Amino acid sequence: MSGDSGVLTRQLVALLALIVLAFAGFALFLPWNILVILLLTTILAVAYFAGAVYLASRPGYLPDWSHRAPLIWMVLFPLVVGAVVLRDVWSGVTLTALLFTLALLLVFMYYWLVVPLALVQKISQQNWTRPDGPWPAVTVLIPAYNEASYVGRCIDSVVATTYPADVRIVVVDDGSTDGTYDEVREHAPEDAVVLRRENGGKHAALNTALEHADTDFVVSVDADSTVAPDALALLVQEFDRHPDAGAIAGNIKVVNRGSFVTNLQALEYIVGINTFRRAFDLLGVVTVVPGSLGAFRRETLHSVGGYSGDTVTEDFDLTIEILKAGHAIHASEGVVYTEGPETWRDLYQQRLRWFGGNIQTLMKHLEVFRDARFGLLHRLGFPYVFLSLSMLPLLGLAVLGLLILAVLQGSMAVLLVIGVFFTLLQFLLSALAIAIEDEDMRLAVYAPFSIVGFKQFLDAVLLKSIVDVARGGKVSWRNVRRARQDRSADRTAPGLGKRRQ
Repeated sequence: MSGDSGVLTRQLVALLALIVLAFAGFALFLPWNILVILLLTTILAVAYFAGAVYLASRPGYLPDWSHRAPLIWMVLFPLVVGAVVLRDVWSGVTLTALLFTLALLLVFMYYWLVVPLALVQKISQQNWTRPDGPWPAVTVLIPAYNEASYVGRCIDSVVATTYPADVRIVVVDDGSTDGTYDEVREHAPEDAVVLRRENGGKHAALNTALEHADTDFVVSVDADSTVAPDALALLVQEFDRHPDAGAIAGNIKVVNRGSFVTNLQALEYIVGINTFRRAFDLLGVVTVVPGSLGAFRRETLHSVGGYSGDTVTEDFDLTIEILKAGHAIHASEGVVYTEGPETWRDLYQQRLRWFGGNIQTLMKHLEVFRDARFGLLHRLGFPYVFLSLSMLPLLGLAVLGLLILAVLQGSMAVLLVIGVFFTLLQFLLSALAIAIEDEDMRLAVYAPFSIVGFKQFLDAVLLKSIVDVARGGKVSWRNVRRARQDRSADRTAPGLGKRRQ
């Protein structure tokens, strides 16, 4: 982490204090019954998550019937909260109160627990130092399909890493129809393994590359991404910090910032992806090791059969297989820079594949919901993914509908207070996440769109993905246009300002 840790700590404490003050100030405008709902929601959420972690670490405490009907642990929290809400509705709570309660659940489930956990993870990670000792050799796997003007930069970034031991590179051209192979040959070092095969999909290219890896640790890197100089070292040292880890997730940054849509994605990666990855790192149950940058024990990959082509999100699928096999998965500070879609149309196409592939993976691994022996993956990892892909988007759209209805009924004054509160809260939580990531604080100005606009866009795309999969529609890789030759070759730092030094 760059900069003085003491300064960062003071910044984080100040932001946490502002968040607490925001809640306290908002409470002055609320009737007592909503405050009761707020308190009950907090207690129930903390009890559920703390209890799940405690019991998962002590499986002997659970009765036998819990293994035969384990779904109760996943649905207990929302059912109890729903009962509290219904009770108050029957007692005459207004539509505004219901609106606030639903919005509260959204914010709490997504940030009020996760962001503080991410903060704890950041502090514990920055205070750890790898013991002196030899570094293991690593093999970097780079699958490439039609990545001309990208794959060369990717290889150059791997060659330029400051990893203190041997780095071996295996590049597989998966039947490209452009100049990818020639670019690979031009940039790959003499000792790199460069292979060319008929197109069989990313999973097949990765499995081909894995066959040529003979080191204990392997790192996968997408051909359209570039890694930071210290990325490999930061990834591999996490295996020393977590001897039980089967894989380590990288930290993704959006590089092509500067437009409204790409800056929104940059903030989304910081708040909505990396923050959750940090929180789940504390529990060893990171649910996605991104294909753009992830490190694995080679024996772990072989033990789960390598990469699968059953879904279009092979990285999510592989991660779940590793967790099911009983291996922990943690996160690192190792950064990889990748391009985000630059138009709404391309973002729509990308998220259709992401969401569709995630749903495919959930369906493939349904036994995780039924079997409590999968531990924290069963009680926290999969419930979180399930809520993210189903209940929370539906809840978000329901809140939007209630908001419109409340406006039509003339409840503007209270709604204005609620709107200001949640906008302020989203801004402060985003600022906290940005500080944790040591990122550009100017991204926080996009935080309100995480409540209105961008969130509804993502919810709508997700619901379409659910409908498509339910109808038996095929989920496939989609053509997303990317900026190529018209970009500078130096893409190793974000476009919206530099990281603090």
